[in-house]
Amino acid sequence: MPIQVLMPALSPTMTEGNLVKWLKNEGDKIKAGEVIAEIETDKATMEVEAVDEGTLGKIVIPAGTDAVKVNSLIALILEAGEDASAINIPVAAVQPQPMAKPESDPIEIKANVSAPSTAPTQGDRVFASPLAKRIATQKGINLNQIQGSGPHGRIVKSDVENTRGNSAPITYSDSGFEDIKLNGMRKTIGKRLTDAKQTIPHFYLTIDCELDELLSFRTKLNAMPIAKTKLSVNDFVVKATALALMDAPDANVTFHGDYVRRYTQADVCVAVAIDGGLVTPIVKAANLKSLNEISFEVKDLAEKARAGKLPPEAYQGGSFTISNLGMYGVKHFDAIINPPQACILAVGAGEQRAVVRNGNIVAANMVTLTLSLDHRALDGAVGAAFLKALKGYIENPLSLLML
Repeated sequence: MPIQVLMPALSPTMTEGNLVKWLKNEGDKIKAGEVIAEIETDKATMEVEAVDEGTLGKIVIPAGTDAVKVNSLIALILEAGEDASAINIPVAAVQPQPMAKPESDPIEIKANVSAPSTAPTQGDRVFASPLAKRIATQKGINLNQIQGSGPHGRIVKSDVENTRGNSAPITYSDSGFEDIKLNGMRKTIGKRLTDAKQTIPHFYLTIDCELDELLSFRTKLNAMPIAKTKLSVNDFVVKATALALMDAPDANVTFHGDYVRRYTQADVCVAVAIDGGLVTPIVKAANLKSLNEISFEVKDLAEKARAGKLPPEAYQGGSFTISNLGMYGVKHFDAIINPPQACILAVGAGEQRAVVRNGNIVAANMVTLTLSLDHRALDGAVGAAFLKALKGYIENPLSLLML
């Protein structure tokens, strides 16, 4: 009997994935442990290995299929001595049926009916979908002058969009454009962060830190003959954050409805931009690691993330997240919390600013740090204590080597 190959669950939260490509063709011999396909999850592209050997008898789900449910049948492997005649499962019965693409306005269902020359009315009422009415108002269009193409002459969105009004059109039909399909990662990011912004009571605390000592110290360390890697400012921020979480442990928590979970080590997530989205690989126990170890680990995790080869255990979990946009010249921003974590630190660009020191105005390299907090899990005093400790480590970088 043919062996069923099912869509694997490559992470605890995965419910579906995109079957990117098959690395084997029907009729190819397969060995146990051999990579046969690539699956795109919400965070990375993962390889699928065969658990049995035989011949790939039937590819049930073709390459390029999106939203394949976990445990769906994707292929059949013939065992030794079996031939294609043993395959008797109708492909149509196991292939996921494509969902109809929803209209922007669910009422807009077009039918092949004859439409009157102008919009049908009942008294002063014009038969038009709510979306069509809204667009008509924005464009300054009189609905009484439009011929509806919907059921029974109802005016729908496309009828209004194809009519010019008194104001500028809100569509892009008069200029070139490209529709870019969202990948699984972007869809997941959108859903998770929409939920986070809508359900988490965010509040924000901002602090400025001087960077002159850190930059000087970094230059000296990187110039040393024994330097094993070039340390970045972000490496210092990761280490300082980890130590500050040990000093302010109530900030090192995740929120779980009726309780918070406080951690004894700082597993710091570092946001990494990749094609199609971002991932947050974890530097585990960052409070116990040296600057060199953190630097090596962050570089390795970022490289794997950009190659789509980051294993799930490398980005699932973590007690705190750092998002650094300083390298893009962003001075200040407010980051959205990644639940169930209760905090995320937004790091801006280091820049020279005028500061007052001993009554004199002098130039100093400064950076703005903004902490986003979940008010269900912690209050402003806890966040302030964390930022005070963080500022101390950043402005006195030698302390990062003393622990």
